Amino acid sequence: METLTAAAPAGSFFPSFLLLACGTLVAALLGCAHRLGLFYQLMHKVDKASIQHGGENVAAVLRAHGVRFLFTLVGGHISPILVACEKLGIRVVDTRHEVTAVFAADAVARLTGTVGVAAVTAGPGLTNTVTAVKNAQIAQSPVLLLGGAASTLLQNRGALQAIDQMALFRPLCKFCASVRRVRDIVPTLRAAMVAAQSGTPGPVFVELPVDVLYPYFIVQKEMVPAKPPKGLVARMVTWYLENHLANLFAGAWEPRPEGPLPLDIPQASPQQVQRCVEILSRAKRPLVVLGSQALLPPTPADRLRTAVETLGIPCFLGGMARGLLGRNHPLHIRQNRSAALKKADVVLLAGIVCDFRLSYGRVLSRSSKIIIVNRNRKEMLMNSDMFWKPQEAVQGDVGSFVVTVAEGLKGQTWASDWAEELRQADRQKEQTFREKALTPVGQHLNPVRVLQLVEEILPDNTILVVDGGDFVGTAAHLVQPRGPLRWLDPGAFGTLGVGAGFALGAKLCRPDAEVWCLFGDGAFGYSLIEFDTFVRHKIPVIALVGNDAGWTQISREQVPCLGSNVACGLAYTDYHKAAMGLGAQGLLLSREKDQVVEVLRDAQQQCRDGHPVVVNILIGRTDFRDGSIAV
Repeated sequence: METLTAAAPAGSFFPSFLLLACGTLVAALLGCAHRLGLFYQLMHKVDKASIQHGGENVAAVLRAHGVRFLFTLVGGHISPILVACEKLGIRVVDTRHEVTAVFAADAVARLTGTVGVAAVTAGPGLTNTVTAVKNAQIAQSPVLLLGGAASTLLQNRGALQAIDQMALFRPLCKFCASVRRVRDIVPTLRAAMVAAQSGTPGPVFVELPVDVLYPYFIVQKEMVPAKPPKGLVARMVTWYLENHLANLFAGAWEPRPEGPLPLDIPQASPQQVQRCVEILSRAKRPLVVLGSQALLPPTPADRLRTAVETLGIPCFLGGMARGLLGRNHPLHIRQNRSAALKKADVVLLAGIVCDFRLSYGRVLSRSSKIIIVNRNRKEMLMNSDMFWKPQEAVQGDVGSFVVTVAEGLKGQTWASDWAEELRQADRQKEQTFREKALTPVGQHLNPVRVLQLVEEILPDNTILVVDGGDFVGTAAHLVQPRGPLRWLDPGAFGTLGVGAGFALGAKLCRPDAEVWCLFGDGAFGYSLIEFDTFVRHKIPVIALVGNDAGWTQISREQVPCLGSNVACGLAYTDYHKAAMGLGAQGLLLSREKDQVVEVLRDAQQQCRDGHPVVVNILIGRTDFRDGSIAV
């Protein structure tokens, strides 16, 4: 049987190929035109006569989001941002190191519940912020970092201070973007602001190349040759540069929405809340541990405090939750947390994770029922595969969850002997401290006694900033924040050097508060130069430097383990005199015969008169392991 095959016309292949080739070429040309911004330029004009600049767009978005302060260290890449912010009434506060600017923005974010903002110049200006950005990431602080950059055409071509900044910050930030056209500034910043506050808060980074910030006429002068081009290649290059310039500024000044976008905050389901209510209702020895996430918006601190009091469950407070219940509240347990967790039959971990602070979960009893609530699921379940298991793991906003649970348990009471047992342990520990305070030292001052006196004289409007190791560890046991959002420490990253930046942000946010900074002498080395900043900007704070002439927290372990004190020794440096050289007030406390309270009162008065003050306190060395005080 023969198979008949129809023969195609011999010449039909070439027209089809030609049509395909033409279509491909047209598509390529259209794609190239789109990439060069030619279509957008047809619809949106370039205002070549305008003296507006991209810095004004940045400032407008910040103002629309309620930003009151911009922390910076000046650099030519970012000057338009600083000038525009000043014109719009945003206070520009320049520091002596970029890391301080980001720490200050972090403090603003924690105390106000909004986004703290810092702007630094390109290259080394940005690399200087890395530690503070990482600290904000781990502390879950919504911070916006604005970074200058080389012009869009000169990136990857060896420009001054040009590095791959995006690669540096992607691992540190929730959101990273590089603005390539002036018209993109507003939508990019709005997206960054909402990303910083949604879900688990954290830092965000927006890179702003210099040519999207300066006015058209300045960028044109730098980008396009003044003399007419000669030759075909020169004309093509000039056309490309002119088109790139036009694309940078096309539609730059058209009105765009500048205000905040809706936040995405996870919430616990009603079913999860009900199950947790049922577990807690059956508890005999319940315990609550509250962490920083509990103080995040949208739940006000006062409403959270009412909810905790309504629950009536003994609680430990950590991080930004310190001070939630004020001083000496009967529900607030301050000592022997590990022992209490072992005894509890139900534990609510609200914004606390099982990292090193809870011995990776090993402090939790396997017979206890654990309820954990956190915005971040990965952190919430940390180490649950090894040392502990949650009865209920709730991904959602911590403050809202606690309020809802308290409403579900309204009227529920627990046996008073459980809370009394925990308070008795507190009283025993406090008696130990009273005995330590009376222990004589061979030279200088007993730090326990000094801190007890500090605790006695602090006013109710105090904000405490702590930065250090040994001295601050002692203070954490003895000095109590007076209310919610009145304690600032670095958080889980344990960063030294946060003190000046945190104090700067805190005093600007709360000008009527007294800001007391408790420094170790090692940590104070990072912050000393910023007393120039406090003086220049007329920001009065009080710094107490626990000066024991060493990195004592390290020395205490290094010497017995390795037999050497190498690199742990410092001098009894005259920090108060150094501060005086920067224009601040300086005071010295060195012996028991000095009237500690009088000197502290003097520092307080000078601060109230508008002066930043450093009190250099020469101390012996505490050792909480055996209750001794080293000389």
